[in-house]
Amino acid sequence: MVKLYLVRHGETVDNVNRIMQGQTQGELTANGIAQAQELAQRMAAWRVDVFVASDLKRSVDTCAILAAPHGQEVVATALLRERDWGSFTGLHIPDIPLDDPWPDDIETLAELKARAARFIDFLRSRYDGATVVAVGHGIINKAIQAVHFGKAMRDVPRMTNAEVRELLL
Repeated sequence: MVKLYLVRHGETVDNVNRIMQGQTQGELTANGIAQAQELAQRMAAWRVDVFVASDLKRSVDTCAILAAPHGQEVVATALLRERDWGSFTGLHIPDIPLDDPWPDDIETLAELKARAARFIDFLRSRYDGATVVAVGHGIINKAIQAVHFGKAMRDVPRMTNAEVRELLL
């Protein structure tokens, strides 16, 4: 079993501007850095064996702040990347059409959930018996929880920036 603390990265410039980041690197705001620092203080006394992050900068930066009090490095993986929004990437979120059909270059929910399942398998095979902090993104974190709990994506509450949820995998 893996004890997973699933975290969403700190606030980014694109979060503030309501831009669809998708798999772009992203940059933490001063507030996002402060959010991560506050969470790092809360987690400083926790026993954590490994810190894992999406390989996108906004998650790696958040995870590095969380790992620093523990003197640990960050393991980065593309499995934790945010949903690939294809041609919606970089658009102002309120301007994105909600009607189907969406462009074919957007990662489907089935593909996203399959990647979430591969991430869970990655943790179980590599870190069995460990306590893991994993910093991802809003939609992939939702997919991980949906897969783990056997729920539809819409039934998993949205995570706020620098929020942490505990799962036993």
